[in-house]
Amino acid sequence: MKPLGGTAIKNTFEKLGVFIESNRPTIIVMMLLFIIISVQGAQLIEMASGTETFVSKGTQLYKDYDHLFKKNFETDSIVVMVQGNDVASEAVIKAADRLEQQMLFVPGVLSVTSPATLITQINYKVSGRSKIPDSDQGVQDIINSQSALFESLMPDDTHMMIVIKIAGSATDQQKEDILNVLDTSIKEATFPPGYSLVVTGSPALRIDIDREVSESMGLLLGISSLLMVIVLLLVFRHVRWGLLPLPIVLLGVLFTFGFMGYVGVPMTMVSMAAFPILIGLGIDYAIQFHNRMEEEIRAGNSSKKALILTVKHTAPAVLIALGMTALGFIPLFTSTVPMIRDFGKLLLIGVAMCYLSALFFGLVILYSFDWISRKNPLKLFKNGKETVGNEDLPSNTQAANAPKAKALERVLIRVSDFTIGHSKIILAIALLTCFAGIYADQSVPIQTDTNSFIPQDMPSLINYKLMQGLLSGSGDHLNIVLRVKDSSDPEVLKWMDEFSQHEVTNRGHIYAATSIVDLVKEENGGTIPESSEEIQAIYDEISESEKQEYILGSQLLTIDLDIGQAMDNIEITGIKELRDIVQEDIQWMQPPPETTVIITGQQVAMIDIISALTSGRVLMTMLGVGLVLIGLIVVYRDFTKALSPIIPMVIVIGWSGLVMAGLNIAYTPMTAVLGALILGVGSEYSILMMERYFEEKDNGLDPVSAINQAVTTTGSALIASGATTVFGFSALIFSPFPILSNFGLVTVIDVCLAIFVTFVVFPPLIVMMDTRREKRRAASLAAAGAVAV
Repeated sequence: MKPLGGTAIKNTFEKLGVFIESNRPTIIVMMLLFIIISVQGAQLIEMASGTETFVSKGTQLYKDYDHLFKKNFETDSIVVMVQGNDVASEAVIKAADRLEQQMLFVPGVLSVTSPATLITQINYKVSGRSKIPDSDQGVQDIINSQSALFESLMPDDTHMMIVIKIAGSATDQQKEDILNVLDTSIKEATFPPGYSLVVTGSPALRIDIDREVSESMGLLLGISSLLMVIVLLLVFRHVRWGLLPLPIVLLGVLFTFGFMGYVGVPMTMVSMAAFPILIGLGIDYAIQFHNRMEEEIRAGNSSKKALILTVKHTAPAVLIALGMTALGFIPLFTSTVPMIRDFGKLLLIGVAMCYLSALFFGLVILYSFDWISRKNPLKLFKNGKETVGNEDLPSNTQAANAPKAKALERVLIRVSDFTIGHSKIILAIALLTCFAGIYADQSVPIQTDTNSFIPQDMPSLINYKLMQGLLSGSGDHLNIVLRVKDSSDPEVLKWMDEFSQHEVTNRGHIYAATSIVDLVKEENGGTIPESSEEIQAIYDEISESEKQEYILGSQLLTIDLDIGQAMDNIEITGIKELRDIVQEDIQWMQPPPETTVIITGQQVAMIDIISALTSGRVLMTMLGVGLVLIGLIVVYRDFTKALSPIIPMVIVIGWSGLVMAGLNIAYTPMTAVLGALILGVGSEYSILMMERYFEEKDNGLDPVSAINQAVTTTGSALIASGATTVFGFSALIFSPFPILSNFGLVTVIDVCLAIFVTFVVFPPLIVMMDTRREKRRAASLAAAGAVAV
């Protein structure tokens, strides 16, 4: 069976080249049409940063957290922090009351709690008047009489909290609508001059993060494009119109945006990194096509012939490289985290779009430019002419840059000759350092503080942390949901009370436990009634707003365990240990019959999320290596051709461990996918170099001459595309999100290592492996001949 990259495939692509050359006007019209369609599709892209980006909707974890707890019990809090000299004044309290009354009628608001709420309730019990006293002294007297009640909402004389509770299941749009109404209501509440009001809480923080993501996306694309212009001017000057690959790849990115919108792939914090990556990868395709077409023209071929030969020889090689890149990305779909899978979708869509853009639109535009430069119908070129092949070409910077190109070629040949001459030493050093990196990778820490992923100087984050420090109960929680036969069963409530007291007393990181039991005991003189009927009667007396956080219907109850600032103090690993201890306590303190107890909540979800993001990285990398190897075997039907591009990438993956350990960079959701990314990006370089090597061998060159020719032709284009890839990834370093900037830094280093391996390790490796294969074949033929004789 012939390999997929053989003559039949090249003949097919030759026909495709003829088709492209014959239908240039139609392709240009299609390009304009796709641009319009993609712009429309890009407007449909939605931002996503909630639980659904971390947890798959079909998992038990998501069902327990989202369906069982979040939709039924969880509330989210928007907090208005009032700051000033004396927040206990009558004017401030009345302004807070006005704000509270306005917000209570906003759809989606469950309750509003502020010092004004407590003062009104206390004043009603004391005087029978449900109003705020008309003097500062009157307000102060009430606060002093029940100071313990006001501690959480008035932590000091200069801060007051107004807590607006909304359903945890509210959509982002609903939360944004409430925040917009709140901004207007704050103005209408007319707080006294000199007092500042800050809106914070997780809904406000999340919306600000989404806004920052959108703004950062434009910034990253702008920086990436600017860096591309600089590097193309520096390293792709030996061809005409050296900046053309940039608009071609940006077309591919635009088509990717459009496709995302139409198929519903959301924009997340992680997928933000995909676009600089796509620019870096996609521009490589455009450069390979551009470089080969210019090479064919310099060899004396007409524009038509050059386009057809470029499609025939380069398109299959680039397609194979793209296929292996895609296989390297496939392991991303094994992740249990939706935003990592969306990242994989985006990369696969993007590389396909960039390839199509380079193949069809890039070559047609380049052909058109070449035709204009030859015919010069608009007298755009005023310089003299030089003869190339049988036609006249306007002179340009190509001739001036020829010595520079030749100088680069001479350097690449010297490097190739040196590495081939010292192949055993170089390969031994590369493999030993690779194994050292794999060992060092085991000691690289895992970053579990999700707050460290976002810009630490974001005003909304600073305000959120200030609010957490001031507002008691605003920390982290473990939530326990009980499925019961009868929520008014006294045995169930007694178990809940006993369990809650045990956890607060014996577990140092559990500071409080609240449930419906607290409300029942408050209404019943501090005890739990002995009959279900008495308990149900108390339930009927408690307002819906008070009990909605703790009970739903007759079969669902919840206990809220306050674990303080656990994410900061004991991090995810500590929370995981605490969850396991609570689980053991539940097993030890057996709940009543027909009672199911489930530990859930946001912090519990994050335990499994962080574990899934980081622990599967080794499996993803190994799976990627296996898939790319299988893909190469299927394509080439040749073990040498399949293995030779893989070995350099495995070496780079090992070196990446040394980089992470040496720079003391922890693994995050982004750096955890580096193995798959290195395979996807780096294997392309080796495959393209190998394709040109065997093409030159088919033309009659010996292995050393063939690799030297590959290095001077494809190699110069790889230098240009590799440099642009590095510069494209460099844009990530400028991201305000630490998770992206660290990822960008490590990726840039890894891509540089992939380029280094392609020119230092790959040449001696392919020559050694191919030479040994040829010797085995010769020996086999000789043996077969001897047997025949």
